[in-house]
Amino acid sequence: MVEADGIKTETPTGAARPFTGEPPAAPIRKDKDVYQQISRLYDEIRKKIVGYDEIIECVLIGFLCDGHVLLESVPGMGKTMLTKAISDAMDMDFKRIQGTADLTSSDISGRITYDEEAKRNVFIKGPVFTNILLMDEINRAPPMSQSALLEIMEEKRVTVAGVTYELPKPFIVLATENPLEQKGVFPLPEAQKDRFLFKVMMMYLPKEQETAIVKTKFKEEKVARILTPAEILIMRKEAFESAYMSDSMIEYAVRIVDETRHRKELQVGASPRASINFMKASKARVFLEGRENVTAADIKKLAYPILRHRIILNPEYVEMRVTPDDIIRKILEKIDAPIM
Repeated sequence: MVEADGIKTETPTGAARPFTGEPPAAPIRKDKDVYQQISRLYDEIRKKIVGYDEIIECVLIGFLCDGHVLLESVPGMGKTMLTKAISDAMDMDFKRIQGTADLTSSDISGRITYDEEAKRNVFIKGPVFTNILLMDEINRAPPMSQSALLEIMEEKRVTVAGVTYELPKPFIVLATENPLEQKGVFPLPEAQKDRFLFKVMMMYLPKEQETAIVKTKFKEEKVARILTPAEILIMRKEAFESAYMSDSMIEYAVRIVDETRHRKELQVGASPRASINFMKASKARVFLEGRENVTAADIKKLAYPILRHRIILNPEYVEMRVTPDDIIRKILEKIDAPIM
């Protein structure tokens, strides 16, 4: 319980208390041992999740980059199980919000209520006070609630009644959109989409992998803890210190982003934030794979999740069923990649 300006702060009964402090000064085991830990992390998550390694990688990169992930998929694809498996493997607190038309800002951040016994106002923390927040069907939440969440994502803190509360560290939002629903939805404005590090597509799996999912559904395997929130924060720093991105690779990424601003198929190209995210995400990917140098292959791989939610097609190309991924592929074919 914390008291500030006459308002006590309470965590709802039974809620987990996530890590909120700074990591210890001593670094975790480096080099080979770190990459063995990351390999074990993937193995533990795969106990519950089959066939979505690329999405798992994007979420882990999100943690290392202090970025959020927008996930597009139809219902029933295992988003909650995926998030729960990742949170268990990293010993993190996990909460879920269902986007609905009546969702309010206080449903996300928390509310002030009067404590009859204490005779004072008490701040009850909302579900945003967690390490991993799954915002399911964010496009069903009204614009005011969307805006409140996206401001929290950017600032990493909540201000209520003039008092500011810091969110736990690390903190990441996995927001989902259902691409099939058209009624009763409030699409995210482009400026708000730009705040997400990645947009990833959760597609149907091949029959063999779906069969494996059915089999694992009835297994009671527990996901073991491999990392802690404190270790993730240390890894975040080490990823940017140990991974190297040459000037030629930075220029390559910037040329790709700049090309989106000159395509006839597009109304709007990507913002400078996309260029910055290329650098951050590329270094994080190199770190996860135990390499030292960012390559053109890393940039090409990350171009799709970094750019697809940042570009807007002209209406005539939408009618022709051209997708953002089609344009990104053309750009990658056009821009010559440096060797190093």
